[in-house]
Amino acid sequence: MINLHVVYKHTMLLSEFVINDLTPSSTETLIGELNEVFKASNYTHIPILNNGDYLGCFSETDVFCFESNEKVNDLKYAIEVFFVQNSTSWLDVLKSFAKNHTNIMPVLDAENNYLGYYRLNDIISIFNNTPFFCERGGIIVVEKSNINFSFSEISQIVESNNVKIFGAFISNTGNEFSQITIKTGSSDLTQIILDFRRFGYNIISEHEDDELLKTLKERSDYLNNYLKQ
Repeated sequence: MINLHVVYKHTMLLSEFVINDLTPSSTETLIGELNEVFKASNYTHIPILNNGDYLGCFSETDVFCFESNEKVNDLKYAIEVFFVQNSTSWLDVLKSFAKNHTNIMPVLDAENNYLGYYRLNDIISIFNNTPFFCERGGIIVVEKSNINFSFSEISQIVESNNVKIFGAFISNTGNEFSQITIKTGSSDLTQIILDFRRFGYNIISEHEDDELLKTLKERSDYLNNYLKQ
């Protein structure tokens, strides 16, 4: 299990990723017309507006459940309501993609005006281009009880050895213990491992980054299952 609770010393503005090449449909749109839009794109959902107000999205799966001459207005119960705001962090955007099983994420401003949408592959590209994946270094997987570990303590342990921490996330969690995967700026992990043990952490594994990062990238590809290139 990968829990997308991630700490990165990295910030990213998402405004440049808002796009508008897909025109939202309206409540007067026929199901047959929606079906044609789906055939011409690789999107799993289409945003629906009513007089400029965002209502939600109609899914490609649901289109096949209705007659082509029915209007969206008569099928509002089938509209899925999900969106993010333009102030939402990219990590929360990524979680919203996963939660709603979509490859398109409508974006609203603070007044709930529709601005456009994010594409899943664009957001994943941000994740894959973070220092966690791009910078050379080492990977440590540690384990500690859920009530006793903290990301601030983890950062302190790594940085007290004059080593940068590029990121950390909860890679496995249970009722009592959690495993945390940490990317450091050094492949020499000996003293860091000793310090983690001194603070009561179990060491699950330690690596130079190549193989483990390859595995992490493969595991994160579950999000790409929603993409149809």
